[in-house]
Amino acid sequence: MRRLTLAYLRTESGAGLVLPVAAVAAVGLATSGYAIHYRDFVAAPIPVRLGGFIETLTVAGWVRALLMPVFFLVLGMQLKFELLRGELSGLRRLALPLVAALGGFVVPAALYLALALALHAPLSGWTVVCATDGAAALAMLTLTGPRLAASLRVLLVAVALIDNLAAMIADAVLAAGRLDRGMLAGAGLVLAALALLSRWRRAPFLFYAAGFVVVWGFALKSGLAPALAGLLCALTVPIGARRPGQESMLRYFMDSLHPYVAFAVLPLFVFTAAGFSLHHFHVSGLLAPQPLATMLAQVVGKPLGVFGLAAAAVSLKLARRPVGATWLEMLGVALIAGEGFTVSYFLAGAVGADAADATLRAAIFIASALAALAGGLLIDRTQRGRTAET
Repeated sequence: MRRLTLAYLRTESGAGLVLPVAAVAAVGLATSGYAIHYRDFVAAPIPVRLGGFIETLTVAGWVRALLMPVFFLVLGMQLKFELLRGELSGLRRLALPLVAALGGFVVPAALYLALALALHAPLSGWTVVCATDGAAALAMLTLTGPRLAASLRVLLVAVALIDNLAAMIADAVLAAGRLDRGMLAGAGLVLAALALLSRWRRAPFLFYAAGFVVVWGFALKSGLAPALAGLLCALTVPIGARRPGQESMLRYFMDSLHPYVAFAVLPLFVFTAAGFSLHHFHVSGLLAPQPLATMLAQVVGKPLGVFGLAAAAVSLKLARRPVGATWLEMLGVALIAGEGFTVSYFLAGAVGADAADATLRAAIFIASALAALAGGLLIDRTQRGRTAET
């Protein structure tokens, strides 16, 4: 496997161990005697004024609107690199991950919508169940399958990258209200300037950073999801090197930002988004229409889509099975892909679930845990079986 992919997987796996700790800490504080201090911290308003830019958001709001776009910027750059020079470059390499990701997007969405119609749940929450938390999923894969074929890790990363970006784009488009055309035009002009800047190989990095910030500001004021600005900016980063013999600018940007995103941005987002009081949570609430539809779509629909379409593609000879992987191991990876966790929390916030919505947040947490444990146990069992045979 290529070095960049290996480095990315190591960072993601390490960050995945931090995220559950952040979630447990948030729930613990929200349930403890310090609950009022936790809520005050998350909901504390922070006004920002820079020239003509004036905005006031809560701490949780700024983490979501300011920091999470950086996460999607890195996600977009990673997918761009893998498609052009990495493990997904070429139709033969891309075929299976693309089909698996398509199944992991369409099937859980369809299952959620069917259940929502039958149970009279909100239809707008379907994007929540399409997500895969790459960091948490890879951490589980590393813990339970340290000798697992590297091709399966690449498959899981590809499903997470493609489905997360697709879910975020769909959610941003569907959730967008009345947009400010002037601000959108401003964002488009700056993006065009960044695309032209990419032709100047020795352009100072400060120019890119300034451009990203301006696009983000326009997106925020336009009414469009700021996270979408991160993805669009990722498309403008050049793949080539600044000078002969140097590494790719895209790789340099990813290497520079990814550790901060993995070990600071994502844990901080989980800490501000996942907290709910167990005093206000009742198990019977999980049988309410939206939590029940969310859990079934994540735990059943997501793995069924990923494994079902991947198996069909291999059987029809449209794609090849990952080298060194068994069908049971592929099923284990598909189960772990149902671990939506951080990205599901992000998308749940976009459809109106706030920190007080304990039931929906608990449903996401429980569904992610069940998917991870089921996949982890299956992979651990297959690994033990291989060890016994040798």
